[in-house]
Parts: sequence; structure tokens; C-alpha cells
Amino acid sequence: MREKIGTMLAKAKIITEEQLQGALEEQKKTGDKIGSTLINLGYIEAETLVDFLSKQFKIPPIKLDEIKADAAIISLIGSELAHRYEVFPVKKNGKTLILAMSNPSDIYAIVDVSFNTGLDIHPRVASALDIKKLINKHYPVVRELSSIKEFEDEIDEFEIVEPDAEEEEEQVDISQLEAYGKSAPVIKLVNFLVTDAVKRGVSDIHIEPYERLLRVRFRIDGILQEVMSPPIRMKMAIVSRVKIMANLNISERRIPQDGRINVRVGSKVIDLRVSVIPTIYGEKVVMRILDKSSLMLDMKDLGFEENALRRFIQAIEQPYGIVLVTGPTGSGKSTTLYSALSRLNTKEVQIITAEDPVEYNLKGINQVQINEDIGFTFAKALRSFLRQSPNIIMVGEIRDTETAEIAVRAALTGHLVLSTIHTNDAPSTINRLVDMGIKPFMVAASLNLIQAQRLVRKICTECREEIEPDPLLLKEANIDPEQLEGQKVYYGKGCSRCNQSGYKGRIAITEVLPISPGIRELILQNAPAASTRERAREEGLNTLRDDALLKVRKGITTLEEVIRETASL
Repeated sequence: MREKIGTMLAKAKIITEEQLQGALEEQKKTGDKIGSTLINLGYIEAETLVDFLSKQFKIPPIKLDEIKADAAIISLIGSELAHRYEVFPVKKNGKTLILAMSNPSDIYAIVDVSFNTGLDIHPRVASALDIKKLINKHYPVVRELSSIKEFEDEIDEFEIVEPDAEEEEEQVDISQLEAYGKSAPVIKLVNFLVTDAVKRGVSDIHIEPYERLLRVRFRIDGILQEVMSPPIRMKMAIVSRVKIMANLNISERRIPQDGRINVRVGSKVIDLRVSVIPTIYGEKVVMRILDKSSLMLDMKDLGFEENALRRFIQAIEQPYGIVLVTGPTGSGKSTTLYSALSRLNTKEVQIITAEDPVEYNLKGINQVQINEDIGFTFAKALRSFLRQSPNIIMVGEIRDTETAEIAVRAALTGHLVLSTIHTNDAPSTINRLVDMGIKPFMVAASLNLIQAQRLVRKICTECREEIEPDPLLLKEANIDPEQLEGQKVYYGKGCSRCNQSGYKGRIAITEVLPISPGIRELILQNAPAASTRERAREEGLNTLRDDALLKVRKGITTLEEVIRETASL
């Protein structure tokens, strides 16, 4: 990802960090670009900024007061593009357009202008003030009408109607979609989005069409952030490009489609899982990024506290039984299971997994892709696994009674079974299994351990600052102030490293419940989750809230993150 201009100027000591922060605050009020804001605040001269950007990006500068505006060249791009990106067309040489830009690193501007003109864009650095003068002169936003008389005949025929998005989509020719998806500007834009996302550690790319807006968002550390808003006219082109890359049917826009793309970004081979669904304003695309190099297989790196890690390892090193990891989607359950399998993966054992989908390929492990469309379910896979004489079985998720029953039987007949299940915490998982129809005595006999987990964002270490806990915040979150008494509490101020968010990376908070003799007795009695939780706490259980507050005391995360992830518990 290219550094932002303000950050680059601060690093070069041309402006101070305080001036940058002040300009960013001012920018929120005005909506101007950072360069214009810095100039308006008197923090930098326009000539200094142009000279700096020219040297930084190795792009020649251009003095706009020395050029002669050509109406034919000006007409190549519309007023909307010129105003939105602060660009001005200077000269056309064959298939090349010389474009004056105040921000030559704005790839979105270059791609959009290239897409609309069909020309290769060669940027030149110019003063934002000079560009605005030319734009205002040659691209007026409002054109006065000398007379309304000429329009009176048409007024009776004027009618506002609701747009029929579906009808609009159906009128597009398939060959045109293919041309869109193979056009150079769209290819550059999609390639840039994926490359930028990988470099920023993004987990998902969301491309979302609305009535008059196309929005692109990245999920970073579990939080969606808007990164760009391409022109709505590019929506079909972008979707078609993604479909071509994923070998999907570009002519089918009425039903969901799933595919995958393998790409290389630098030295990394990245697997993209693509999901396309139809919405009323077009197709929505989500690309999930699976970067094997970022997979943490060392369990110590996941966020386990020492006692919890010891209990978890003891459970997975048993020769048989069930170990369940529970939590909502996106809480890191798969990563925990992969880490466990990596620890157990030796030449002496056979490991088979049933996954939907197989997220990462692990050497030495037999991984099977579930395909429910053809009837190959988790239950059917489990039945076939038992005929393969495995030592360890990993089931991606226990979704139904049949899968749960087979997993329990496998555990009772000498297999170690690892799986996930959707419940809020560890104690309630026991009741969930009973509700699915598993007899309490079978649950008690087969379970080794249940672990609940969530992911919280870590405070950025570059901009971490100590603060006093807000008493009102603690009260609203039902957190006893004594739990933080005498402890330092931190938050992230926001810096260029964390994109001004104050957070960088995530860590797991865990709740590890070993199935002790006392817990087994409660299971046999079909006791409520509250009784199980109370007994577990007597035996040393640290709840998700306890573990999260421990990470607050260690300066790893914030109170806001604790509340966000544990408020409902």
C-alpha cells in the first residue's frame, strides 16, 4: 500500500506530526484533499509540495499557466471526473493522455479516467490550486439557461419513475460484459484492490452496489472500512472481471455463485474465495483472502494464557474424546483447530479433516472438501472416515444431530475428534449438544474439553498512550473498577502505521472448560448452563470477560474492545 501524502511529508520532516494531525482534523470538516488542506493552513507552500511529490513518485511536474487549453482535449473527461479527482487533461498523444494531478499516487483517479477515455494515462504533478482554477474555468458545475421557453413543450412529458435495476441489468449484452471484464483499466483496478488488500492484511474485500453508489470496503482486524467508491457505471465491469478470474458464469446474474482465484502477490501465493450474490441494484461480491503465510500455527501466538494453553494441550493430546471450539463466525475457530492439528501432526498418526471449505492446505494431513450440493455432507464424510482407520478426525462444524451423533460415537470408539459449534460460551455448549438429541451420558463420556473464543483488536504499539479508565464506561459495562485498580490502561491515539485507527492486529480471548469429574456429574444430571458455569468457576475457569480484562491490564487491548466483544455474555 502506498503511504498517504501527509504521512510522507511528516516522515520527510517537511511538516510536523502535530501539523499533520491538525490538517487531518481540518480535512474532516472541509472534505478537501490533504495537500490543499496543508496549503490552506499555511503549513507548506504549493511549490514545495509539487516539488516533493515530483521527486517522491519520479513524475515530472507541469506548470499549468504555461499550457493552452484545448477544447477537444477538455471534452475527453467530464466535469464530474475533473471535480471529483482534481485532475485536468493537458495533451493527447495517440493513445496516451497527459493528465495534471495534485495527487499522482491516486490509482483510483488514473483507473477511472483511463476507463472512461480508453486511453493510457501519464500523470504530471501540478498545484491543486492551479488545477482547481482550470477546472472551474472549463468545467462549470452549473450552467445558466438563457431562456426556459425552449423547454416548455417537453415539461408535460417529464416524469420521475423508480429505476428498475433488474430490467437495466438484463439489457446488457454478454459480449459487452466480456469486453468490460477484459478492459485494461478494470484489470488494473481489480489487481490493485487485491494487491492493496493483501499488503494491508485484509481478510475480506466487499464490492457493494447501491442505487447511485458503488462501495468497496476492506475488513481489517474484523472491522469493515470503506476504501473507495468507484463510479456506479463501473459496477458491471468490476463484477465481470472478478467472475472471469474466478471462472464463474458472467451471463448468470440471478443466482448466487461461488468460486476461487489463486494469485501471486509479491512472494506470496494467495487463495481468494469468491462469493457473488444478486441484489436489487446489481451483484455484490465478497472476496475472502486466505494467506497461508499469515496463518499462526504456534498456539502461543494465538492469545492463550499459560494455564488455559496447558489445559487445551492436555485435552488434544488425549488418545480419544471430543474437543470443541465455539464462537461466532470470524472468531478464529478454524485457526485454533489448524494450530492444534499442526501440533498433533506426526508420522505416527493419521489425521483426516472434513471442511467446508478447506481454508488452508496442511502438509501430511488428509483434507476433504464437503459438497452438500451432491449430498456429501459432514455426516457422510464422517461415516466414510471411520472406515479409513484414522487416529484424529477434524470436523469443520457440527451443524446437525446426525453429525453430532457420529462424532460422539467416533470419540467413544477410540478416535480424537476436533470440531467447532456455534454457541455463546463454553458451559452452554453442553446444553446445545443435549438439545440436539445427544443423551447426557454420551456427552459426559465423550467430551474432553470445550473452548469458547473471540477476537479482540490489539492496541497499536506505535501510538499507545496511557489513560484513566472512564468510570461511566466501567459502570455501563458492568465491570468492577477494582479489577483495574492500580493497573495501567491504554488506548491507541492513531498513527500512520495503524491508519489512524489506534489498533493493529488481533488476539484471541479464550474460555477453556475441561470436563472434570465434577462437570461430568452435572452433565449426567442435565444441569442448567448457569450451574455448570458456577462449578467451572470454582474449578478455576476464566471466562471470556476475565481473559479480556487480563489483556487490558497487560496493555494489549482496550476497554472498548472488551465491551464490544463480551457485552452480550
